[in-house]
Amino acid sequence: MEDNVYKIELEGREIILIATAHVSKESVELVKRVIEAERPDSVCVELDEGRFHAIQNPKVWEATDIIQVIKSKKVFFMLANLALSSYQKRIAAKLNITPGQEMLQGITSANEVGATLVLADRNIQTTLLRIWRKLYFGEKIKLFLSLFMAEEGDDITEEDLQSLLEEDMLAAAIKDIRTQFPKIGEILISERDQYLALKIKEAPGNKVVAILGGAHVPGIKEELFKSQDQEALNFIPPPSKAFKVLEWAIPVLVVGIILYGFMISAQTGFAQIGAWILWTGSLAALFTAVSLGHPLSVLTSFVVAPMTTINPVLACGWFTGIVEASLRKPTVKDVHQIQEDITSVKGFFTNRFLRVLLIVTMANIGSSLGTFIAGAEIIKRLF
Repeated sequence: MEDNVYKIELEGREIILIATAHVSKESVELVKRVIEAERPDSVCVELDEGRFHAIQNPKVWEATDIIQVIKSKKVFFMLANLALSSYQKRIAAKLNITPGQEMLQGITSANEVGATLVLADRNIQTTLLRIWRKLYFGEKIKLFLSLFMAEEGDDITEEDLQSLLEEDMLAAAIKDIRTQFPKIGEILISERDQYLALKIKEAPGNKVVAILGGAHVPGIKEELFKSQDQEALNFIPPPSKAFKVLEWAIPVLVVGIILYGFMISAQTGFAQIGAWILWTGSLAALFTAVSLGHPLSVLTSFVVAPMTTINPVLACGWFTGIVEASLRKPTVKDVHQIQEDITSVKGFFTNRFLRVLLIVTMANIGSSLGTFIAGAEIIKRLF
């Protein structure tokens, strides 16, 4: 493991990079030895503020307000974080270690030697949003499925452990990431190499130790001698203009067609409205019911879908999810079981926390599908 320590001289300062596997006992011991021996002025860890608090408080999920998650439109980020955390935990369990233990050791050792602790990684939501905005719809679906279908294998060999030193944890969770998602590699690895290098250079003191996932060390060794633009690395691209136009064009077109139907005859107009309510409401309710939503959640989907589908700033799943979470509040046991239950289809249906997230997603899919079918139906009724 000593081969995974790299010392770099940079403008009169000493930068020490420690390449770790996030689930390796040897990496934990290496971090402890290096910091105790070098007694650096600063210790940089590959964490952002959110993950820093989460890793220090493993029970942080117990305080999660599922309704607030829905209201803040963070269902996808919640699911992605849970899937990644679950994958890491499954590998760590096979190695009998707490996930992220090397980062915890870095935090502890930094305090012991009086070093300044630097949270050097980019906010994970910024990273995920930059990825999300770069992908087409089909690629988003494939990414989402890859996160939940990630397999860690039956046994962890020495070769597997070495590969974890060379691969980012999220990249490892998504099979063949470079092949399936070439756009992600740049954001997930290269951009974060730049961000991490920038924060390492900004760390105070003449001697800095940086604890990093092994995948980032080669890139950071190069980036330390380059300049980086933090503002550009934190910039979140807006949704595509074409998507925004389409998002508003469909509701406007639907309303226009219905108004034109009333110009032909009141019977045609009311028939079109009926078709819109029937298809959008029924499919949203059906998808909610398939997700084992409460009867009142199913009813909520039926009632709100016809209205939310013609208002791009609203989503059927938000209302349905809030009703479901209010009627069937997730228990402490549900929260404790999240990372285990998220790995199975059964878990999504039996765990109240995960079921709420599932219902939000499924209600939105059902109402969206209903929009296209209802649109075809109201056009048909003109003729």
